[in-house]
This record gives sequence, C-alpha cells and structure tokens, in this order.
Amino acid sequence: MAKAALDLARALKELALVAGRLPQGEAFLPAALDALAGIVPYDLAAVLRLEKGRLRVVCARGPLAGDPVRTHTLDLDRFPSIAEALRTGRTRVMDAHDHAEGDGDPYDGVLDLPHGHACMVVPLLGGGRMLGALTFDRATCGTFEPFTVSLATIYGQLIALTWMAQEQSADQRELLEAENRLLRSEVVGADDAGALMERSLSPAFRQVAGQARQVAASESAVLITGETGTGKEVLARAIHGWSRRAERPFLRLNCAALPEHLVESELFGHTRGAFSGASQARPGRFQVAHGGTLLLDEIGDLPLPMQSKLLRVLQEGTFEPLGSDRSVTVDVRILAATNVDLERAVAEGRFRADLFYRLNVFPLRLPPLRERREDILLLAEDWLFRQARRTGQGPWRIPPGDAARLEAHPWTGNVRELINVLERATILAPQGDLDLEAALRSAAPGPLPGPAPEDLRSVERDAILKALRQCAGRIYGAGGAALRLGLRPTTLQSRMKKLGIARTTLIS
Repeated sequence: MAKAALDLARALKELALVAGRLPQGEAFLPAALDALAGIVPYDLAAVLRLEKGRLRVVCARGPLAGDPVRTHTLDLDRFPSIAEALRTGRTRVMDAHDHAEGDGDPYDGVLDLPHGHACMVVPLLGGGRMLGALTFDRATCGTFEPFTVSLATIYGQLIALTWMAQEQSADQRELLEAENRLLRSEVVGADDAGALMERSLSPAFRQVAGQARQVAASESAVLITGETGTGKEVLARAIHGWSRRAERPFLRLNCAALPEHLVESELFGHTRGAFSGASQARPGRFQVAHGGTLLLDEIGDLPLPMQSKLLRVLQEGTFEPLGSDRSVTVDVRILAATNVDLERAVAEGRFRADLFYRLNVFPLRLPPLRERREDILLLAEDWLFRQARRTGQGPWRIPPGDAARLEAHPWTGNVRELINVLERATILAPQGDLDLEAALRSAAPGPLPGPAPEDLRSVERDAILKALRQCAGRIYGAGGAALRLGLRPTTLQSRMKKLGIARTTLIS
C-alpha cells in the first residue's frame, strides 16, 4: 500500500513537472501528448474538440497518427458509450466486449486495429465546460492498467484546464483585435455630428435635433425613420455624442448589406469551428459595442429569425455567440434606423410587433431635403470644405446662379443625391467655380422637365416612372431603375406599391 502511494506521488510529481514545461500557443497540444508518452504508453494519442454533438481530431501523435486520423470526425450519436463518458465526465476504458459487441473504438473504419486492443477515452472538462476528449490506443490486445488510467485522467484535467486558459487568452486577443478593427472602421473623423446638426437653418430639422438631444440623456431605444439619404446615421452619431456613452464605442451594422446566414455572426459573433471557415473565434457587434451604442441601420430588412434573437438581447441583455452554449451579458444602447414603414411591415407579417414596440420607444423622423431647403447650401459648402481638405484639391465655389438651381432641385435622393452631384461637379472642375448645372443635367434621374409639380407624391411618382421607362421596366441589376435612382431594389418596389405603379403597365 505504501509503495503504491509512493509510486502515485512520484507519478503526480512527474505530471506536474511535465505540465509546467509545456509551451504556450499552437505547440501546446503536440507537446502535451509527446510528454505523456513516457507515462502512458500509446501507439496513438489524440485530442478531439467537442463541436455540436461531434468530436473532431485537432491533434494526434504516435506511429498511427496519419492523415486519416488527423482529419477524423465522429458523430456521438453513433458512439453512445463515448457520449456517456462525456456526459458523466468519467474516463472510459474499452474492453474486448466493447470492441466485439459495443459501439467500438473511436477510430473504427479509420484504423485497422484488432478487437480487444487497448483503448481509453478521457473526457476533457475545463471550468465546468466539456471541451472534448483525449484518446489513447495501442495496436496490441489488452487493457490499460488502473494506475495508468488514473494518471491519464489526472493529466487530462491538466490539459483541459491549460487548453481552456490558452483559448480564452487567444479569444481575448482576438476580441481586442476585432474591437480595434471595428472601431477603426467606425471613425467619425474631425466632424462633430451633433454640431453639424445644430448648425441647421431649418426649423423642422432643428426641432428634431432638440428632441434628439433630450433623448440622448436617457438609455431608451430610439427609432430613426426617414427617406433614404436623409442623414439617419449622422443623427444616430449625434445622439451617441450627446449621451453618457460618448467615450465608449459607437458601432453600426447595416442589416440589409449582409446575407441572412452572416447576420447572426456579425451581431453575436461566433466560436472557433462554429461553421466552415470559422478558424478563429470572433466577437460580434454586441460584444465590441459593450458599454457603448450600436446602430442597427436598415432594421426593416432584418430577417425574421434574427428579429426574435434581437428581441431577447433587448429584453434580457444576453445572447449566445454562434456555436456556443454560453450566454454573454452586454450593456449596449440600441439605436435603429429605417426607411421602411415598420407599422405596415408588422401588419403584413414581415416584422415582429413585439420588436417594433421595443424599438419605437422614442421615434424621430428626419425630414427629407426638400422640406429643409434652407440647409442645402450649408450642406454643400460643408461637404466641399471637407472634400478639399481630404483630397488636397480645390477650393471650390458655388456660383450664385447655381446656388438657386441647387435650392430648386427636387432631391428625391436627399443628402446622398446632393453629395453625388457635388462630387460629380468637383471631378469636372478640380478647383474654382463649379458647373453645377452640368452636374445636375447629367444626374439620374435629374430634374424633371417643365414646372415642378406641387404634389410631392407626383414628383416622386413621375421620377420613378421616367426611370422605369428608360430601363424598359427593369428594376434589378446594372441596367435597372433601382441603380439609376440610387435606391435599393426592395425600396423601389415598396415605393412603387405605395404609389400604385404596376410594372405591367409601364411600357406603352
């Protein structure tokens, strides 16, 4: 008895020394298995990661560790004894009965090993989370001795704890790198969005700015609506800048710019191996924006499955990254923006009513540019100043006659259309007086011929009809009316439906 205790103490000391010498990073697992060869004899030792009901080999050592083993994945539904070992956290030693009548060895069909060969599966449990398994196989018949099994189990726990700590450290580094990447992509520049808004000469726009400053002091969700190109992101940045979160991150996600299968990963992040190509864990916008503000632009185009997950975050402040079963708690203020009629979308079943009411705590409607013509020259001069500073060209001037043309233009594309016209004009004239008449004339759809209709719906309807006729009724693609009008195809279709324009009656 005393000798067994002494042998165990010596073995544990050796294990501790081995674990203390293991390297950090990618070399950790191969070194851990190599070091164990002197304590637990094997012809194949492998570490397998648990991924959604499957075990995948991530490291293999020994004479039998060829390519078939290194690329091996086993479905736990086909191996109930191994699944039970992972569920209970108990090491499983296979015997001749297991090989002959049970669900067999983890490498059945991969290696040609004799029935009754020595095989052991050690669950890797770290921090209360099952990470995977450590397997040992020998090409000779027999079983591993109980003493060896005990040592392998203890060593497995050391590997699990070190593996988990290293992955958490790597994930933390990835989180910081991702945060830096996202924040670099979200830099506002030298412009203060709030100051830009408060310089407005339009009473309607200044009223919106005043309401935005009021709600900024709260933590309430804000729903910003308005036509495309009206400056919804500028308003959102102003709210963030006026809030108590101003020193924390401001991030934006365009819900319409990503395929549906990528929206969840962008919002909530993913773990390593969560899907094909996910070689590293990656945090989502919610994690990076922790403590700050997240603008969900084009919220009306968020897929329905994601709407329910977003609702949970708004209600509970928690979510699970893609491929993970661990909840993450975040503190993020949500601002949402859309040019979609969300109440109509709710009525048509395209948007969840409960999510709409969660977002619509404090609605703000941005007026289109045609309702704030006092700001057209102010916006134009501000953009030209920034463009000169950014490109080193200019300076440019707006002739008085062209200033009147700018103020009279319908601006169906709002501020975005104004910037496009100005950019076109600066390309035509590297400095000095701009020929805005020529820039407006070459714009699409451009000013409508004849006197401008008083009915704004008529202006919009006529512009859409003109573009559709020029495109032979085509909406999508390079030659489509949506591109000509500077709209997304789904937005154009929504406008057509609202204005009673049918594609079948376009060509006459």
